[in-house]
Order: sequence, then C-alpha cells, then structure tokens
Amino acid sequence: MIRKHFAGFAASALALAVSAQAFAGTVTTDGADIVIKTKGGLEVATTDKEFSFKLGGRLQADYGTFDGFYTRDGDKADAAYFRRAFLELSGTVYKDWKYVLSYDLAHNAGSSDDGYFDEASVTYTGFNPVNIRVGRFDPDFGLEKATSSKWITAIERSAIYEIADWVNGHENGLGVQASSIIGNMAFMSGGVSAKDTNDTDGESVKQFNLRGVFAPMAEPGNVLHLGLNYANRGLDDVAADARIRPRLTVRGVSTNGGNDAGTNGNRAVFGGFQGVAGDFDNDSAWGAELAYAMGPFSAQAEYLARKLKADRAGIEDIKANGYYAQLAYTLTGESRGYRLDGARFDAIKPSDKQLGAWEVFYRYDNIKIEDDNVTVATATREVGDTKAKLHTVGVNWYVNDVVKVAANYVKAKTDGITNTAGDDDGDAFVMRLQYAF
Repeated sequence: MIRKHFAGFAASALALAVSAQAFAGTVTTDGADIVIKTKGGLEVATTDKEFSFKLGGRLQADYGTFDGFYTRDGDKADAAYFRRAFLELSGTVYKDWKYVLSYDLAHNAGSSDDGYFDEASVTYTGFNPVNIRVGRFDPDFGLEKATSSKWITAIERSAIYEIADWVNGHENGLGVQASSIIGNMAFMSGGVSAKDTNDTDGESVKQFNLRGVFAPMAEPGNVLHLGLNYANRGLDDVAADARIRPRLTVRGVSTNGGNDAGTNGNRAVFGGFQGVAGDFDNDSAWGAELAYAMGPFSAQAEYLARKLKADRAGIEDIKANGYYAQLAYTLTGESRGYRLDGARFDAIKPSDKQLGAWEVFYRYDNIKIEDDNVTVATATREVGDTKAKLHTVGVNWYVNDVVKVAANYVKAKTDGITNTAGDDDGDAFVMRLQYAF
C-alpha cells in the first residue's frame, strides 16, 4: 500500500512538471503564491514556506575489475551493476513537518518483504533547535556515513564501516532520533531503533546511537571537525549473525549471483560466526572522527572499535577495530561543501561549467579482527588475528552540478587469511558514472 501511494505521489509530481511546460500563462492559487524550480530536480514550494515538495534522485552505475584476494581462485573477475538507483521525494507540510521518501529501484536497500526503501521518515522541527525524526532511516554514526553517497570522496566508504555494518544500517527497522545544532559550532544526535531481527520471545533487537561533533570552523573551505560516536545493540536470546565479512571496499565481490563476481567473489569471513540464541549479550562500538579543510585541500580520519560480548561458557568475546586517513585536493580550486546540520561534507560545485571540477585523493585503511574462538587453522585462515590494509587512489570529475565521474584503484593486503588459491593480496579498479538530480 505504501508503495502504491508513493508511486501515485511521484506520478502527480511528474504530471505537474509536464503541465508547467505545456501551458504558458499565470499560475494562481487560493493561498500563497508558489515557486517552481527545475534546477537539480523538480521543486515546488509556496512563498510562505508552509508547503513544498521536491522530486529528485540519484543513479550510480559502477564497473569494477579485480583479482588476487578479491576472487576465490585469484584470477581476474569483473562486475557491472547499478550501485544505487534512488527515486527521492522530500518536502515540507505545515512548515514544521518535513518528510523524506527514498526508494531504491536497484533493490540494494531494504528487501522485498518490507519494500526497498532507503529512507521513509517524518521530521518535526517545531522544537527549535531540536529536530525529531521518526521512521526508517540509517542511525547516525561517523563522518563518512553522514556524508551522502553522492558526495563521499572514494567510490565506497572506508573498510572500517564493514567491520560493524550494523552501527549505521536501518536493517528494515524503524527508529526515532533527536538532533540539534548548538551555538553554530556543534552538532548532537541521539536515537533508538528497532531492527528487523527478533529474540526468542519475538521482541525486536533495540539499538542506541549517540553522536557529538564540535566544529568551530564549519564553512566550505574552512573546516575543523572533531566528533565522537557510540552505538549499542542488545543480543540477549538473539540468534545473531556475528560474522565479519568485509568486501574490502570492492562491492562487486558479492556472491549473490547476477552481474557481479558470482561464486568466484571472495567476501571472506575474517572473524565471528553464525550464532544461536544465548551466545552473545550485546554488541557495542565507539568511534572518533577528525576532519580539516582549507580551500581546495581536505583531510579526514576516523577510528572505530567494536566488541561483541559473549554470554555463553566456552565462547570468547569478538573484537574488531580499524582506522582510515584520507587526503584530497581539488586541482581546479573549488572547496568541498560542508554542513553543520548533520556535521557532514557536501558537494563540490564546479566554478567552470566547461571544465568542471577535478579532485584527486589518497586513502589508507587498516582493520583488525580478534576472534579467539578460532582455535584450529584452515586452508584459508590461520589461528589468531586477521588483518587487512588498503591503499586507495582516485580521481573525481565533477562534470557539472549533477554529473560526476569517478575512478579508483585499490591495493589490498591481508594477514592471517587468504583466498582458496593462497593469495593474501589483491588489486581492484572501479569506475562510477553518477547522475544526481
């Protein structure tokens, strides 16, 4: 039913756009005047800002080729796929109520059971400066996750998010979050969500998130950003999937079939296991974030540590931690955008509409998984810690305000784990064409 209403709303918006093009003349209303904008999507709003809606979206088409550790046999494989194909509807109702509907036509967000919604939320802004958001959305944790996938520097976010993917994934659940800008130099958020996983009594898993950012410099090209994060989910009497299976920032190694690496993709298990009810008590993570930008230069780094606390005799705690550091420079002189609302980086707007904006970057990722439950070595995994180090270099071409072309080269090195061919390193080259409106 939700999908039917959403489709009808989107169709109405498109019809309005067509009508605006088909008929010349004056548009009148029985209330405030309306303004129609078509730059970067279709936006309609009343001049008193009481009502508005905007129809937009993003299309990200990726192609990657990879070998070594990234495949089971070590030989080269490739993948071509739509990473995201979002249709997005957002706006304001009665000034203090805002809504967002984001549907993934590529079916990478959500599931067939609950709909492929990346977000479906309503926010009340009447308690200024505190905003209350309710619905389906990703919990707030980390700078790079707070930044939209449209405007992150690398094609994929850091591998540190892959060792604890639950901290900022909605997992087809619902939540409530309070957030606020404080003194024009800080941002705070806190929320609780019910995930689409139940314990043996049928009670959903509850997750709590806290994030605080101090940003005394918070303008594009003039950023100083320091943040802390904490997340916790209860796993008492839950059959938790505790496997840590990083893709090492190369999405095409998924083994879901279709136009990816298929069964030859090596999304290896670095640690953890598929548990039964009673194995674990809780899962917690904390993180730190740091960013600095001056003119066309930006630097950012994050650290994440996770602990899965065991609750059964004979089972040990599982720990993981990781960090990354990234340097970026816009060759054409533009600065990365930054928003204190959400404490996140934003788009690079090209100043030359013919040349566009050109950005180069380097990122180093380092992750480590400690799982003392592994007591017997296998052909692909040693006893003890598993580690991975990644070097990523890339270039981004912001053709204009809506089109972006990206290319990344990734060099991976593992320790304590190999593919079935014995490879402990791998190479990947990934490209993306993005249209965001």
